[in-house]
This record gives sequence, C-alpha cells and structure tokens, in this order.
Amino acid sequence: MVILAGVLAGFLDRWILLRNDYRHYPTYPHGHLTHLALGFIAASLGAVAVPAIAEPDFVAVTFLVLAAQQFREIRNMERETLNKLEETKLVPRGQDYIEGIARVFEARNYLVILTALVSSTVVHLWGWPYALIAGPLCILFSGRLMSGSFIGDIAKIEKAELHFEGAILKVNDVVIMNVGLPMTREKILQEGMGVIIKPKDDNARLSLHAPGQRLAIIHDLVSILGTKVDINETELMPMARKQVDKGYLALFLLANEPDIDYLIEIIKKVPVLETTRGTTLSSFFGRKAAD
Repeated sequence: MVILAGVLAGFLDRWILLRNDYRHYPTYPHGHLTHLALGFIAASLGAVAVPAIAEPDFVAVTFLVLAAQQFREIRNMERETLNKLEETKLVPRGQDYIEGIARVFEARNYLVILTALVSSTVVHLWGWPYALIAGPLCILFSGRLMSGSFIGDIAKIEKAELHFEGAILKVNDVVIMNVGLPMTREKILQEGMGVIIKPKDDNARLSLHAPGQRLAIIHDLVSILGTKVDINETELMPMARKQVDKGYLALFLLANEPDIDYLIEIIKKVPVLETTRGTTLSSFFGRKAAD
C-alpha cells in the first residue's frame, strides 16, 4: 500500500503537469508516452524510498539517489530535440526559451519524486486514507511551483501606430527596419499591427531588453496568429525593437489573423523566461539608481 499510494500520486502529478498547448513541448503522442514513462519511473523511485529506509536498506537508498541523478539527462534530451526543430522554423524560439523548457521538464520529474515520497511517507505513518489528503495537496503544490510570471505581470501593452518615414518603418517613434519595395510598404500599412510594451519597473526593463525574451514573445504570437513571412523574405519578418532613450519595446507583426486585441492578450500570457528575469531592484545600488 505504501508503494502503490506513492506511485499513483506521483504518476497522477506528472500527468497533470504534462501540458499540451501552443507553447509547450511535447505536442505529439510519442512525446507524451516518453514523459509519462519517465514520470512513472520517477514516481516509483520516490515511493520505494520510504520502505527502503524503514527496512533499513541503505544500499537501496544509495541506488535511488544515483538513479534520481539520471533525470538530469532529461534536460539534455529536451534541449537537443528542440534545437533540431529550431533549424526548420522560420521564426525560432531562441536558445533562452529552449533552455527554459528543458529546465522545466527536468524539474517536473523531481516534483514527481517529492509527491510520491510524501504520499508514501503519509501512508507508512498514518495509513492510506490520509494519502487522499496528502496526494492532492502535493499535486496542488507542484502546480503552484510550476506557474511563473507573465509579461502582463511586468509590463503594460498598448496599441501603436505603424507608419513610414521614407523607407523606414516605425512603430510610434521606434525605428523597426528599412523596407525597400513600395508594394511591401503598402501591404505593411494595410495589414500590419504594432504594439508598445512598457516595463513597469527596472527589473521588467532588464527582462524585456533581453533578446531571448523578445524572441519568446514573437514566437508565441506567430504560433497563434500566424505570420505572412516566407523563406528569405526578411521585410515581413516580425520584430521587436527598443526605444533606446525611454527603454520600452515596439513590436511589429504581419499576421494571418490580424486581431490587435488578441495580439495584446497573447503578449500578456507570454512567460517571463528564467534566464532573462531581472533582479536589479534586489540590490542596494539598483534601488538607489532607480530612485
């Protein structure tokens, strides 16, 4: 009963944490099977630990620790897979986004081990009925740990005007790129969309200035709204540029679904990447400089 409760709670936790939408990988049945199988193994490791300690069989505990370390290879597996897919994308995710996804998949298996360990410990000490409380609480705790912040939490997104100064495309006062063909300029003015992303503080400004975070925003927009860019057509490529004096971003997109309201909502739901998260205001000199 101790092992069974831990395995069930851990495997259910991994199943719930296996997201499948426009942002998350995997989106294919084989990917689901791979990660559910690894989740079952992780749950088994966490569930068996308690009986091994109670035996006591410390050799078995050492083996469990060594086996748990192998889950670090999951990060490398995800990184390699996504890097291979990156070569065929017209609008890439970027290395920061890929590294964040790989870290998340590694961390989820550790949460599965923790859920199984806590559930099996509760059953061992007080009996299986208490696992009906401990298991759901651990799963809820795992879900809270996996939820991070979003662009909407750190910045304000506003609709902006696309216009040309000669051949220079601008979003409000921010220069985006040079567009040479008059036909392309006319198409951009008719079908293009532009927004301004204003950071709420210096930490947010540091995150938005990171190229990896900008690529993540653009990739999520293209994944949902689509893009009219094709191979070797750089003039229609979506871009995000910085207003160097004021620090906010201007974004341009020519989408298959030109809905500016949904574009703003999508940007609000883009995750803030761990590798770009700013901590400027956490330091003494950062707070003084902000003042």
